Amino acid sequence: MSKRTGGPEYGAMQSEKTSLIVIVTGMSGAGRSTALKALEDLGYEAVDNLPLSLLSSLPSPGNGSDRPLAIGVDARTRDFGAEPFLEEIDVLIGREDLKLRLLFLDCDSEVLRRRFSETRRRHPVAPDRRVIDGIQGERRLLAPLRDRADEVIDTTDMAISHLRGLLESNYGLDNAPGLAIFVTSFAYRHGVPREADLVFDVRFLKNPHYEENLRGLTGRDALIGEFIKRDAGFKSFLSNLTNLLEPLLPRYGAEGKSYLTIAVGCTGGKHRSVYVAERLKDWLMGINERVSISHRDLNGGE
Repeated sequence: MSKRTGGPEYGAMQSEKTSLIVIVTGMSGAGRSTALKALEDLGYEAVDNLPLSLLSSLPSPGNGSDRPLAIGVDARTRDFGAEPFLEEIDVLIGREDLKLRLLFLDCDSEVLRRRFSETRRRHPVAPDRRVIDGIQGERRLLAPLRDRADEVIDTTDMAISHLRGLLESNYGLDNAPGLAIFVTSFAYRHGVPREADLVFDVRFLKNPHYEENLRGLTGRDALIGEFIKRDAGFKSFLSNLTNLLEPLLPRYGAEGKSYLTIAVGCTGGKHRSVYVAERLKDWLMGINERVSISHRDLNGGE
């Protein structure tokens, strides 16, 4: 994810004189519909596939709603074109009664191809050609929008819960001030999470996978925890990790970062990384940080 904007300002920016609009666009299959639904759950009025000719007229005074708007626009939108779209965006940005943010959802092309193949859907940009041709064409078409976006979220390896957490942090209407932290465990065999800001490798710890009575358990089980705690390197590692993070967290917040993703990885994402991620979450909660957790590859085995 890039071009992050401060989450807490969104709740404060709504007043009697300004209305908040989040325009959601991006690659087909990257999660635009999911993002719109998440924003709707946060209190936005969601409108999808609005024709460009109506874009500037929708957020008008006296339209009968004081709710912020989340508007979905992509290549399927009637009369869509990148340049006309940006022209409409510029009109809205110039209005003193509006506060607008452009959110772009992106994803790796091969992952998008697999998603379309699995659902047997044709690509909207090139319905009579190969899916990959449509993806490549759409990427070229939307490049100017990606460059202008206030925020770009890459959903390639992102769980829906993580995407919702990002949106709640950056676009929530009543956000508490401060840094929101997301901790995730992962398996190196499946790659490092693209959205990770900080990555910690715990493959140096003894691996429960090689203990037959522990292999079927996970880092959430007490027996795994006891096994890892007996490793001579664990206690000092966790202490050094928390000592490293404690002075960094307020500095990230001071620099305007609203959301921090910390990734903890091991070979299979089932034992060591899960246990360490859980302990890190407990520590963060203990120092009153806002934290959520996910285990990306917990069912992948180790």
